[in-house]
Amino acid sequence: MRVVLGIETSCDETAAAVVSETGDPNSPWRVCSNVVASQINLHREWGGVVPELASRQHLRDICGVVERSLDSGNVSWSELDGIAVTQGPGLVGSLLVGVAFAKAVSASLDVPLIPVHHLAGHIESLVVENGQVLTPAVVLVVSGGHTNLYLVNDKSDGRFDFRLIGRTRDDAAGEAFDKVATLLDLGYPGGPIIDRIARDGNDEAVKFPVARMTHSDRNASPDLSTPVGIAETRRARRLEFSFSGLKTAVKRHVQKSHESAGSSGSLPKGDVADICASFQRVVVHSLLDRMFFAAQEFGARSVGIAGGVAANSRLRSEGMVRASALQFPLFMPSMDLATDNAAMIGAAGLRLLRCGKTAQLNLNATASLDL
Repeated sequence: MRVVLGIETSCDETAAAVVSETGDPNSPWRVCSNVVASQINLHREWGGVVPELASRQHLRDICGVVERSLDSGNVSWSELDGIAVTQGPGLVGSLLVGVAFAKAVSASLDVPLIPVHHLAGHIESLVVENGQVLTPAVVLVVSGGHTNLYLVNDKSDGRFDFRLIGRTRDDAAGEAFDKVATLLDLGYPGGPIIDRIARDGNDEAVKFPVARMTHSDRNASPDLSTPVGIAETRRARRLEFSFSGLKTAVKRHVQKSHESAGSSGSLPKGDVADICASFQRVVVHSLLDRMFFAAQEFGARSVGIAGGVAANSRLRSEGMVRASALQFPLFMPSMDLATDNAAMIGAAGLRLLRCGKTAQLNLNATASLDL
């Protein structure tokens, strides 16, 4: 069975993992180790990720993280059959650290170098713990940098075919969580904090708006003079996300609350909890409404949620309720595999290695990379 070392440095986590084949087509991957060095404490005082600091910290951490992953997985360098690494998308300085390290190891061991798309890794995380997903599947990849809907199908060579069917026009959902947390002086990262505080709030206390799509240049190609073209355009609008208006609505509500209280200080804890709960309700409903609409429109056999926001407790619980009601199998990663990690990169790398999809040593990091 083949064994690969996965390396992930796309943003602010330095991660390495050892992943092997199992021989079972229904549950193909086994995670031997999964080590993550987080930079949250480093970036917290800045309220977000500082690219220069992130890349410097990757340089400090990567050797130790890789050594720990090999030790934890009880695997020696000579037993590796390939090196999988995130090529993009992400912060280019951070990506370069992982790509350069992977190229050096690949050259020194004379084993294949396998470039992995970060979002393909997130989608592969669904397979790592749940086994092969039922295709066609509609998968929502939702994080601090992305909010995308993909129609996922199997290719004849064993790879996945990814078709982008919906995305955010502006802020990603995770980015909206961080910005709202900043507005409320809650700290960074915003997602886990808002999720925790929202449990004590009334999610109907504030009637925040839900974005309604009215136009899409990306989907302007259908002939609007025909019923088919009109239907395609309407469907495309239904599959797009927007969170900038919601963020602005929260900002205005906070400003009005301060004006009413005649103070610019902190809001009462109860009011903050209500704002968090109401904001989170709108985000979760927006994500799930579009995901399940897409599943029905495209005849999906299953649905999946991947990425850092997949750790949100309300998204997970409401997703399961809706999936059960609509009779869709729902695939989600565990908390450990929801956020950025190298196990998902190693697993996606093994899928590519099986098909001979490897790279030369002139591979470069790519900050913007289509899936």
